Amino acid sequence: MKTITEREFFGTKIGGKNPFFLIAGPCVMESRDLLDRVAGEMIEICNRLNLFYIFKSSFDKANRSSIHSYRGPGIKEGIKNLEFIKSKYNIPVLTDVHETIQVEELKDVIDVFQIPAFLCRQTDLLEACAKTGKWVNVKKGQFLAPSDCKHIKEKIRECNSEKYIVTERGASFGYNNLVFDLRTIPILHSMDIPVVYDGTHSAQLPGGAGNITGGQREFIPDLMTGAVSLGVEGLFMEVHPDPPQAKSDSTTQFYLNKAETLLKNLTKLDRLVKTEFEEI
Repeated sequence: MKTITEREFFGTKIGGKNPFFLIAGPCVMESRDLLDRVAGEMIEICNRLNLFYIFKSSFDKANRSSIHSYRGPGIKEGIKNLEFIKSKYNIPVLTDVHETIQVEELKDVIDVFQIPAFLCRQTDLLEACAKTGKWVNVKKGQFLAPSDCKHIKEKIRECNSEKYIVTERGASFGYNNLVFDLRTIPILHSMDIPVVYDGTHSAQLPGGAGNITGGQREFIPDLMTGAVSLGVEGLFMEVHPDPPQAKSDSTTQFYLNKAETLLKNLTKLDRLVKTEFEEI
C-alpha cells in the first residue's frame, strides 16, 4: 500500500501511518439549530475516537436537479452560521464556493475552501482559492480520470500553495449511476496527493429519483470500508438527525445516531491497515 509524504494539516499530521481526519456535517444549512446539534455531537464522537474533525455545510447548493429545490440561506447568512460554529466549538470549518467573487467574502471565515465536483477544472476558481493561503479541497468530478488530478495539483502549486486535497466521490457509470473505482486512491497517492473519500456522495444515483438525486444509503458503510482499506488520509460524510426529511440529499445523508458506530469500525480498520500491512 503506497502512502503520501507526511505533512502538517492544522497542527496535526496526515499521510504516512497517521490516522484519517474527518470532514462531516449536514449537506445544506437548513437552520442554525441543526448546524449546532450536528457539530456538537460530531465533536463528541471525534473526541472519543481521537479523530481530527472539520465541520462542513453548504450555504448554497447551486447544482440542484430542480430549480424548485431548496438551495440554502445564501452567503450572508451562511457566513454568520459558520462564524457561530467556529466560535462556539473552536474547530475548522469548510464550505463550497461556486464563483470567484465568493472567495473574497469567505476568506476570513472559512479554513477550507471546497470546489464542487462539477467545477473541479475551473482554473480561475482554483487559483482564487489557492491564493488565499487556505486549504483547498477539490471534489474530483464524476467525469474525471484520477490521473487527470495532476493538473488540479499543478494549478494550485502554481499559486505557491501546497495546501491541496482531492476528494473521491464516485465516477459516472452510465446514466443515473456512480461507481467507486478503488484504483483511484493508489493512483492519486502515486502523485503524492492527499485523498479524502466521500462515501455519502458515492452512494448517489444522480437524477435517479426524477426531479431529485436518488441514492443507496445502505451501501455507505461498505464503500467507506473499501476506501479505508486503501489508507486514505481523510473521510467525508454528510450527516443529519433525520435524513429522509433533509432538504438536500435526503437519500444519502447518513444517520447522525449511527455515525459513531461506523466511525469506530473504520478507525479500527485504519489502524490495522496503516500499521500492520506491508507495502507490496
